[in-house]
Amino acid sequence: MFTQSDWNYKTSSRPTQTAHPHPHPHPHPHPVPHPHPRPPHPHPHPPHPHPPHPPHPHPPHHKPHPARPVPIPHPPPPRPIKPIQIAVPASATQPPVLRPPTPFTDYGPAPFVANIEDATLTNDYYRTALWTGEHLQTTLMSIPPGGDIGLEIHPDTDQFIRIEDGQGLTQMGSSKTHLTFKQTVFKDSAVFVPAGTWHNITNIGTKPMKLYTIYAPPHHPHGTVHPTKEVAEKMGD
Repeated sequence: MFTQSDWNYKTSSRPTQTAHPHPHPHPHPHPVPHPHPRPPHPHPHPPHPHPPHPPHPHPPHHKPHPARPVPIPHPPPPRPIKPIQIAVPASATQPPVLRPPTPFTDYGPAPFVANIEDATLTNDYYRTALWTGEHLQTTLMSIPPGGDIGLEIHPDTDQFIRIEDGQGLTQMGSSKTHLTFKQTVFKDSAVFVPAGTWHNITNIGTKPMKLYTIYAPPHHPHGTVHPTKEVAEKMGD
């Protein structure tokens, strides 16, 4: 029969557990190799005896949908351009600026406005009366290379000459044989001839010399047109 004294004996005979001087959180800080390691398997697992399935010889029954085209945006329609209206006073349009035709018409003595440079460069006649009034006259002239206006004198008429294109030699004096004034003229040159002075302008360039001249008072008849210098000499003008 198990008595209390037997129990006391068993409990007292157990060794007393003391704390480890160096406790470690892990029961085995250094792994110990297994005393009997397991040898490798003599027959490793062989590969799969069956190869993978080949691709299906027939295409699928359904066809892939074609790719949808990417829509290209259309540019917006251009906006209509509204014309710009500029208010022009009535005084700016009267009288109208005219470009005379060739041969020109004598527009005098009525009021008249023209681009004198364009008119001079357009004229191809030796002499053309552009405007003739009671006290003033304007004529256009075109002198070929080597040609001249012609030595002349106007006893009671002052004369203004402007060169618009080309070059020439101006001569003036008190008599035909005494032309003491000589001057080369070019584009934009102006020549002033006093009444009673002999004068002449010769084209010394390689192209027609275009000029216009103003007489005060008028020297040629109204509407004078001379296609060439020879025609003017035959008409005695």
